[in-house]
Amino acid sequence: MSSCSCCRPVRRLPKRIILVRHGESQGNLDMSAYTTTPDYKIPLTPLGIEQARAAGEGIFGVVSDGGMATNWKVHFYVSPYVRTRATLMEIGRAFPKKRIIGAREECRVREQDFGNFQVEDRMKVVKETRQRFGRFFFRFPEGESAADVFDRVSSFMESLWRDIDMRRLDQGEDTETNLVIISHGLTSRVFLMKWFKWTVDQFERLNNFGNCEFRVMQLGPGGDYSLAIFHTKEELQSWGLSPEMVIDQQWRATANRGNWNEDFPWYLNSFFHHLKDSQENEEAEENGNRELQLTRHCV
Repeated sequence: MSSCSCCRPVRRLPKRIILVRHGESQGNLDMSAYTTTPDYKIPLTPLGIEQARAAGEGIFGVVSDGGMATNWKVHFYVSPYVRTRATLMEIGRAFPKKRIIGAREECRVREQDFGNFQVEDRMKVVKETRQRFGRFFFRFPEGESAADVFDRVSSFMESLWRDIDMRRLDQGEDTETNLVIISHGLTSRVFLMKWFKWTVDQFERLNNFGNCEFRVMQLGPGGDYSLAIFHTKEELQSWGLSPEMVIDQQWRATANRGNWNEDFPWYLNSFFHHLKDSQENEEAEENGNRELQLTRHCV
């Protein structure tokens, strides 16, 4: 027996999805660390720990609206790497236990796989080759490309939507739910690419997150998420977003879903050339119908 649509629970979306890069790691400080330590075991530096604590205070301020909100909660997803788990540990110091819905280790938001132990000089050459080849499609020897990361991040998003739809994130009627995903620089950029349907060329423009920098995707009144609600135009530009991408984020902050193509014809123009507008198509159809009628009349 099929259930009627009116009986289905209304989808309650999180107010914010916040992407966080881990704090400074030993590998960020000294690339030679990767030659003797597996990437997933690279720890935070003392500075990285301080950065994570500061990020926790910053994120607390965002989700609590500067301490003014009273009905908010937070759920964490974290990459299984040592540096991301340690970042979460320090971020968590800023949150009362009653505000935390839960935390989940999520392997699909792990770092791009660069291979096993990395030889420093060889890796420098490989990364130089990546710059010439293109960051998205270049696959590291014995490792992954950003396109591979895109595939597993897409799978994670499907699970995320199921969590939302099945109310696994404690989305109460009066609760503002916030999701915080503690991951890595490239993985977070790929997440944004997938979410906002950015092209490969647009991805190639993006600058990496700094250590413990975070991006706030906030739900707008029209039911769409935008980076432009919390962040300024200047911030978006500094991250590498093109003028068109910035306009898109500003539109998402206030517009209703469903009329995107009409408001942003430049997006279609990136795939097609010399598209006719609706009026031109209607005139062409009318002319074609007249010619067809004349032909039939003459016959």
